[in-house]
Amino acid sequence: MYSQKNRLFFTLIAAFLLPVWATAQGVLSFEDVMKFEDIGSIELSANGNWVAYEVWPDRGDGRVEVKRTNGRNTFSITSGASPKITPNGEWVAAFLRVPLAEELKAEKNKPKQGLSLLSTNDGSITEFDSVQSFTFFENGNWLAIQHHQSREVEELKSGNKKLGTEVTLWNTESGSAFSLPFVREMEFDSLSSYLAYSVVDTSDAENGLYIFDLNNQESRSVEVTEKGLFSNLTWDYNQEKLAFTKTTYDTSYVESNASVHIWDAQNGEMKTLLNTDAGKEGFVLRSNNELTFTNDGRRLFFGFMDAEMAALDTNKDGGEDDEVDIYDVADIVEDRGLDIWHGDDPRIKTHEKKSWNSTKNHLYMAVYHLDSDEWVQLADHEMPDINVAHNPNVVLGSSQIPYMKEMTWEGFFNDWYYVDLETGERTLIGKKLSEGVSLSPEGKFAAFYVNKHWNLLDIENGVTRNITAHLDVPFYNEDHDYPSRVPDYGIAGWIEGDRALMIYDKYDIWRFPTDFSEPMAITDGAGREAKRIFRIERMNKDWGEPYTNNEELLLTSYHDLKKNFGFYSAKANRSGVNRLMEEDKKFTFVEKAEDANTILYKREAYDEFPNIWVAGNRQFKRTSKLTQLHEDLQKKWNWGKAELIDWLSLDGKFIQGVVIKPNNYDPDKRYPIMTYYYRFFSDRLHDFNEPKTNHRPVFAQYVSDGYVVFLPDIRFEIGRPGFAATKSLVPGIQKLIEMGIADEDKLGLHGHSWSGYQTAFMVTQTDIFDAAVSGAPVSNMTSAYSGIRWGSGLARQFQYERTQSRIGQSLIEAPEKYIENSPVFFADKITTPMLIMHGDADGAVPWYQSIEMYLAMRRYNKDVVFLQYHDEPHHPQKFSNKLDYAIRMKEYFDYYLKGVGEPEWIIEGEAYIGN
Repeated sequence: MYSQKNRLFFTLIAAFLLPVWATAQGVLSFEDVMKFEDIGSIELSANGNWVAYEVWPDRGDGRVEVKRTNGRNTFSITSGASPKITPNGEWVAAFLRVPLAEELKAEKNKPKQGLSLLSTNDGSITEFDSVQSFTFFENGNWLAIQHHQSREVEELKSGNKKLGTEVTLWNTESGSAFSLPFVREMEFDSLSSYLAYSVVDTSDAENGLYIFDLNNQESRSVEVTEKGLFSNLTWDYNQEKLAFTKTTYDTSYVESNASVHIWDAQNGEMKTLLNTDAGKEGFVLRSNNELTFTNDGRRLFFGFMDAEMAALDTNKDGGEDDEVDIYDVADIVEDRGLDIWHGDDPRIKTHEKKSWNSTKNHLYMAVYHLDSDEWVQLADHEMPDINVAHNPNVVLGSSQIPYMKEMTWEGFFNDWYYVDLETGERTLIGKKLSEGVSLSPEGKFAAFYVNKHWNLLDIENGVTRNITAHLDVPFYNEDHDYPSRVPDYGIAGWIEGDRALMIYDKYDIWRFPTDFSEPMAITDGAGREAKRIFRIERMNKDWGEPYTNNEELLLTSYHDLKKNFGFYSAKANRSGVNRLMEEDKKFTFVEKAEDANTILYKREAYDEFPNIWVAGNRQFKRTSKLTQLHEDLQKKWNWGKAELIDWLSLDGKFIQGVVIKPNNYDPDKRYPIMTYYYRFFSDRLHDFNEPKTNHRPVFAQYVSDGYVVFLPDIRFEIGRPGFAATKSLVPGIQKLIEMGIADEDKLGLHGHSWSGYQTAFMVTQTDIFDAAVSGAPVSNMTSAYSGIRWGSGLARQFQYERTQSRIGQSLIEAPEKYIENSPVFFADKITTPMLIMHGDADGAVPWYQSIEMYLAMRRYNKDVVFLQYHDEPHHPQKFSNKLDYAIRMKEYFDYYLKGVGEPEWIIEGEAYIGN
């Protein structure tokens, strides 16, 4: 007789194989899900002629496909991943992944990935071994490949963690290759002339800064320093000048303070900007730094470290010959394990630990004015954060220091300032702002949102005006249902010359002149009138880059009621929109060619895989389908169709949801329902539900096996999140019953995390469901309230008072609300069988919340099974666990909603029989 564990094994195998046998009838099996290929990591050449993209399955080996955008040529890189393409499209480089079977077989000395370099002229491929990173030169004529450390060097077991590795420099035109040993850092300049690189070798004798001249194809040293460390290699945006830091380290590899230098490639001159003793009292220069040239090349931003934090890197180990006093009290207690939690700590200890590295390594930014050879420290302990900007006048600074203690229960806030680049003088913009501040490109204005309105600050004149108060359109989030400050919809961008600012409301895009004249809706109110949400697609424009005054803008659209997508155009300086493309589909912008009008986008629907499409121009008048993955979805599987329905909640709110029916749906038949939800899910009407093995149900797998899948919206209310979810969802289920779709005795409910909570709560309030799966739920808000989110180290209080849990008050102020919204207190009311899943290394929802729910249901003899996955976080990561959960989830619904199978783990459980 088989042991219980063996019987479970065969049960799982049967559950795995059964859908495979059924594939001929159109059922999507677990094996089908694992093999299902997806498109990822898309790259378009600057000239718009070539596209490279990944095609990889959920599990197994994939490839990189390389295609002409006219569809005439196609090449493939087997096991290729993360492709990069040269501007002219002549070369494509991609990581060469190790085949999964080979990786699984190797226990020690696992093989390392390589690199494939493909020529689009003839499809030939050159391969390189042991590659950790690669980068193309600006014009694509050179490829730099950083290799993993050689085994010979690894076997030396050097204590120097800064050792460089070999770099292969490959000339794509000639095919010549150069080997650069022990490269620590490297950086191509933007003018296609030089590769700067630093060396740290095993002898420390050749440590230095080197330049490889790409025209002459030779390397030369700029400076060589024994035990030197040259870091933060940064080229000027337009000029051939290289900034870097220089330091040395001792025999224990502990670094000294650093200096900052600039090397001029034109004349070979080296200039020292800051010596190792630079910095105000309490601050020091270190190689832990970030150097940034401004676009005009006239300023260099850099950072100081806190001197006390930097001193912690000093080697404090005693010598081997030090005497040991076994009765030295100070020595003895130094080995104690202790954290002291003080009531006045700015951060609680867990958050302090999680943020320790960022605190220790924080950079207090400064600016060096290259014209005047003067530097100004901009940030300090009172205002530690600076946003680097490219204008010559001001930058933004911020500080959350005054609010660090109250972030535990209230959330995150900052005081914002503008800071003079010449003097470092800071001027307050606003205190305790929950949203950020946007600085205009030329630094003349700053826009910020507070108390549901946008304000514009004229920095030169010191005048601030509310620019939205006189408009009858809300610029605050109209769907906000949290007990916290109502957020905005965001800034769309600035107009060149700082002449105007563009801001979103829910539907439209507004232009606000900085001279405070009358604003204008560039979408002319068409969005709000039709309930169509317009947003600007920035294409290749960096966030800080302004729009020209009359620029033609590409807009994405989403219909808030019909749930379909499209592309429109508008002018930045006038009202009106022009429809380019709109269908009952979902469209997603991918990329525009940098030097051509070619645009890549995806088109999808629930039953249409999101293949890549090409538009020959911004008017979308010449479009073609570039990829043809999964064209046979409906032929191969009973994939189903999605449709939109609506209903009224118990308190009369209009709510929508998506219903997915099998292709062979019979209106005279009633179906088992698998409900999956979180908050707003009706916007997924035209989403292709990618088959993946994880904690989520694969919709097509359930639909193809005779289920109807239901994706409802949930409308919450402050103080009553659980009740609001119930009032939203249950009438939707009743609507499915009234429509003749749902079998009222076969109703399933599935949720994870926040919807895991909703699921656990909902079954305490209604007996309408026949099976429920609750993943990582909060079950007891009273015990969870003062718990810790171990992943971030933050206390959970702010989440319950101000954010997702929506209680709105503290546990002491409103204990009854925490009890009323906690399913554990009503476990005796549950009549629905429930499967609970939790990873016992969950850093978001402590897994003891599931223990509480399980114990409460067990105490009252409720039908409950609890799956505890070992060492798993909030979402299971190990593939075997993900597959196991997916199988059990399906078995659970099949057993209770379809009467299929007799899984022993559901009927009898599984006894512990040792490790």
